Amino acid sequence: MGGDGKSGMEPPRYEFLSRVGRLINSGQSRSVLLTGNLYDLFYLENARLGGGLPEGKTADGDYVPLIEFLVAKWSVPGVIIAVYELNGPVRFTRPGDREKLRDAWLKWRTGMDADQLAIKRMLSSRKLAAQETATEEGFEAHFQDSIGNPTLALEFMRQLCLCSRTELGGRPVLEERLLFIIEGADLILPEGEITSLSDTDRHRVSICHDWFSDPGFMNADDSVILLSESRSLMNHRVARLPQMLDVSIPSPDEGTRAHFISWFGSRPAHRSRVKLWGTERELAQLTAGLSIHAIMQMLKGAVHEERTLTQEDVVAKVEEYIQGQLGEDVVEFKKPSHTLENVIGYDRLKKFLRDELVPRFSSAGDDALPGAAVCGPIGSGKTYIFEAVAAELDMVVLVLKSIRSQWFGQTDVIFERLRRVLEALAKVIIFVDEADTQFGGVGPETHETERRLTGKIQAMMSDPRLRGRVVWLLMTARIHLLSPDIRRPGRTGDLIIPVLDPEGEDRKAFFRWVVEPVLKRPLTEQEFSRLDALTKDYAAASFASLRSELKAKAARLGGSLQLDQIVETVNDLLPPAITETRRYQTLQALVNCTRKSLLPNPNVTQKERQAWAEEIRQLELKGVR
Repeated sequence: MGGDGKSGMEPPRYEFLSRVGRLINSGQSRSVLLTGNLYDLFYLENARLGGGLPEGKTADGDYVPLIEFLVAKWSVPGVIIAVYELNGPVRFTRPGDREKLRDAWLKWRTGMDADQLAIKRMLSSRKLAAQETATEEGFEAHFQDSIGNPTLALEFMRQLCLCSRTELGGRPVLEERLLFIIEGADLILPEGEITSLSDTDRHRVSICHDWFSDPGFMNADDSVILLSESRSLMNHRVARLPQMLDVSIPSPDEGTRAHFISWFGSRPAHRSRVKLWGTERELAQLTAGLSIHAIMQMLKGAVHEERTLTQEDVVAKVEEYIQGQLGEDVVEFKKPSHTLENVIGYDRLKKFLRDELVPRFSSAGDDALPGAAVCGPIGSGKTYIFEAVAAELDMVVLVLKSIRSQWFGQTDVIFERLRRVLEALAKVIIFVDEADTQFGGVGPETHETERRLTGKIQAMMSDPRLRGRVVWLLMTARIHLLSPDIRRPGRTGDLIIPVLDPEGEDRKAFFRWVVEPVLKRPLTEQEFSRLDALTKDYAAASFASLRSELKAKAARLGGSLQLDQIVETVNDLLPPAITETRRYQTLQALVNCTRKSLLPNPNVTQKERQAWAEEIRQLELKGVR
C-alpha cells in the first residue's frame, strides 16, 4: 500500500446526505431522524489532517465522526448550526452565532426591533438597560441550565425556534435559519408506554411532540436533525409523527471501503507500512460487513505489529464485528467441514442439489433463487445435508439463532442491524433451523411484535435488491406451521424440498455405512432383508445412533462384531414413541413439496395426494400435530 498523499480514488458519495438535504430544502419535513450506521467515520474533503503534516496544512481529506461531518457539510451562509450532545451544552459551531442568537432573543423578549432598540439606547433609558441586562442574563441562564439537563435543553431549543420565526417591523428577529443536531435521541426520548415513563421522560416527549407538530415550526425555515440508531428505540409518540421523516445511513459499500483502505495507506504515518496478502481491492471485497471504524482498527493493529494482514485475519474480524453488532445469541458463523460427498444415501436428492440448487444459489442473475424451505420428519438429516450444501457453495453462512429480544423494542433494532449487515455482504446464506419457531404468523391472534418481525422478514426475502446476494435456507419439521406468506412463490415457496426417511437403495447405503466399521465384510442380500425388517421406521438419525452403539460395543469386544451381535443390539434398542408424529410430519412434507421430481414417486396422482390430505386430517383428529 502507498500513495502520494492522496487516495487516487473518487471520494465516497453519501446518498443519505443528499436525501436529508432534499427533505429540508423542499420543506417536506422540519424534523428528520437519522438512523443506522451513526457511529462510523465519514470522509470529509479538505479536512485538517494530523500525523505527519505541518500545522495548518490540509490534504485531500480525513475520516471524521458523523456530527463533525454533518456540521462541516451543512455550514453554509445563512444557517446557524447548534449541536446538542448528552451531558453537554447547546453548542454553536461558529464564532459569533451565540451572540447573534442572544441579540435575537433580546429583540424577541423586549418586543422591539433593532431601530427601536437603538433609539431607546440613545435616550439612555435606565429602565431599558435594566431590561436588556435581565433578558441577556435570562438567555445565559437558559444556556447554562441546559448543560447536563436534556429537558431544559429541549425547551431552550424549542424557544429559540419560536424566537427565530418572530417578526418585528416586518423583519425577522434572526436573519439566519436554525439547524439543530440532537445526539442520542433514543436516550432522551426512550420508547415505552407513556404511563410507564418517568415524569421527566414524559415531559421531554411532550416538549418534542408539541415542538415538531407545531404548524408554526413546520411552516418556518428552522430544522431539527435527531440521531438514533433505530426509529424503534425512540418514543413512538414522537417517532411516529407524520411530520417526522427518517433517513437511514447504510453500512459502507465496497467502493467506500476501497477508498478508505487506499486513503489509509497513503497517510505519511502508514505509507509503506501496511502489508497485505493481496491487493487493496481484494481487502475491500473481503471486509464486506465491517464499518470504516472496524477496518481502521484492523489496519492500525497490523501496522503497529508490523505484520502482514492475512485473509484469515480479515474473516475473523468480520465474524467478530458482526456477532458484536447482532449478539452471539442472535447469529453465529457456520463453517461446515463436510460436503455432499460425505452424505450417506439420498442419491436422487444429491443429484438435484448439485445440478439445480447449487447453480441457482450461486447465481446473481434473474435465475437466482431467494431461498428454499427444507422439510421432513425429525431426524431425517435435513440440517446435515444442507450444511453440506452450504460448504459446496463456499459462501458466508450465518446461522440465525433468534432475533427476538426480551427487551422492549429491541427486536426491531436487531432486525434493522441484521438488514444493514446483509445489505453490506456480497453473498451470504442465512441458515435458519427450526424455522417454524423462529418466524411466527401474521394473523390477528399473533402478537404485534411477532407480526411485525415476520412481515419484515417476508419483505426482505422478496426484496429484489437482495436477490442473488442473500439466500435463505429454512429448516423445519413442521412446514405447515411456517407462515403461508413465507411459503409463497417469490420467497421460499419457489422451492420446498422434502427430506424423507431413506428407502430402497438409500437404505442399503445406510446399512453398509452402519455395519462397515464393525462387521469387516459386506452384507449379503439375505442379511440386508433381515436388518431391514428390524429397522422398519429408522430415520437417518436412528442409523447414526445405531452405528455409534455398534462401534462402542465392538470396542468392548475386541474391535469387531458378528451379525447375530448386531441383530441383538438392534433388538435391544427401543425407538421413541414418536411414530405418529413423524408420519404426520412426513405427510406435511409430501403435500407441501413444490417439485414432483423430489417426491418418492415422481408420477404421483391427484388421488394419492388426496389420500395424504385425508390421512393428515385423521391424525389431527387424534391430536397429532
